[in-house]
Amino acid sequence: MTRISSRPEIAFVLLLVQVSFWLLAALSALIFAIPMPAMGLYVVLTMLAAAAGLLLATGLLERRRWARRWTVRLEAACLAGSLLLLVVPLGTSRAPVALLCNIGLPVALLWLLAGRRARMAFH
Repeated sequence: MTRISSRPEIAFVLLLVQVSFWLLAALSALIFAIPMPAMGLYVVLTMLAAAAGLLLATGLLERRRWARRWTVRLEAACLAGSLLLLVVPLGTSRAPVALLCNIGLPVALLWLLAGRRARMAFH
């Protein structure tokens, strides 16, 4: 008897949570893009990241192998960037919510999508 893993569905929900944070960040930056046009680039890049996240989340839900690979790469990059911001003293928030969003979500997604069990759940 084969067990069907629910890892892709859990990863889908966590990635949607992360995408919603990115969309909120883009909308927040949109206010500052009016007086500072350079912030418009930040808004566009964040919206593109959110769109890519939605595409990856859909692929995870459909259990696509390419979506798992690209999500692992994206989350590894997010985790590396967050850890770098924690090390470099730039005034980055070290509050529990910020740590959960910037480090907890990528670690949880990497844990769900890494390993033999996760690979077997995707076709």
